[in-house]
Amino acid sequence: MYRVERQITPDRVVGGNLFHVEPTHLLWTRCSQWAGRELSPDQIATLERYRAWLLTEAVEAGGIGPNEAVRVDNRHIGDSLVFAGGFRDSPHLILDVGSGVGLPGIPLSVVMPDTHFVLLDRSGRRVDLMKRATRMLDLSNVEVVHGDISDWSTPVDGIVSRASLSPEQALVNFSRLLGPDGRAVVGGSWAAPPVVNGFDLLEVPGTVLDQRVWLLIMRPQ
Repeated sequence: MYRVERQITPDRVVGGNLFHVEPTHLLWTRCSQWAGRELSPDQIATLERYRAWLLTEAVEAGGIGPNEAVRVDNRHIGDSLVFAGGFRDSPHLILDVGSGVGLPGIPLSVVMPDTHFVLLDRSGRRVDLMKRATRMLDLSNVEVVHGDISDWSTPVDGIVSRASLSPEQALVNFSRLLGPDGRAVVGGSWAAPPVVNGFDLLEVPGTVLDQRVWLLIMRPQ
């Protein structure tokens, strides 16, 4: 069991308002358990190091906006962890399209250590940032690639994409890459359940994160 070091959680001031902040390990453990995975203390420690990197180097380099710092725990790392719920097992190879600074691929690579992840992004600056992060975290199951999805031709077992492509673009690009048993998991900022032809809908309850979110699950045609 992961040991809680203190019983009183910190508060955070945002926009002049005081918010009670849940310990990150409880939030991430809940997200992982909802997705059918368990986080070990070592994995939580790795996520904590990634969190610290996001809040320092990634923010300073413009990889994520400074206003996103207060949402790193839930809207970025926690949201990434629930993508694991779209996969019934541990695929051999998952491609993260438009990974940016490693979201959702890096948190997923921590909770799914038996899967090899390729983090694909067309921005050289973001690719350099991800390479630094993966070296710092010593993630042996992660490869960072500079490129665009339109140029990727290697078949994969799974694909994840977090608001980097529209569902319609994803459907066109991902269909040619997924193997017969593969699937793609697509996330986005939707205020209501999206309905998109070619996708099943997976709802993440508001009790897991701070609000309901939805994932689109695409299976090969």
